[in-house]
Amino acid sequence: MKIDKTQEQWIKSVIREVADFPKPGIGFKDLTTLFADPKAFGFVLDAMTESARELNPTAIVGIEARGFILAPYIAQKLGVAFVPVRKPGKLPWQVERQSYALEYGEDTVEMHKDAVGKDDRVVIIDDLMATGGTACATKMLVQKVGATVVGAGFVIELGFLDGRKALGDTKVFSVITY
Repeated sequence: MKIDKTQEQWIKSVIREVADFPKPGIGFKDLTTLFADPKAFGFVLDAMTESARELNPTAIVGIEARGFILAPYIAQKLGVAFVPVRKPGKLPWQVERQSYALEYGEDTVEMHKDAVGKDDRVVIIDDLMATGGTACATKMLVQKVGATVVGAGFVIELGFLDGRKALGDTKVFSVITY
């Protein structure tokens, strides 16, 4: 779902920016103010749901932690499975894992091995896409267990960091772009 400039400005006005967090030079986009505004949050959830619907998914994968706030709603509205992708050691069953590079170091995401399968069409959901590293690792994780990633959606996309490039030909949608 494409939103107009007025809607985009409205959503941007609801999101608090915290200067120099978590380190100097970073303008952190604090979505807690969006989550606290029922009208704006509902609008964002509905926009993301409609964009995901166009991709005909069979599962919505939410990335820990803020993807967990968004993805279950979208999955429920579409009548498809919600699948959590978590940090290591949080899932109780057999997992597949994928490590990825960060600016300083490495991180890992995990998913239950049987969460999706070869016939599944997956849309990945998270709050923000910067460089695309976490979303790319999640895409590789989903592909490891045999499913197809048909899209990735975000509330915010930091376009100047070109995270779409990391996802290759995956359809990417976002509600707002900075």
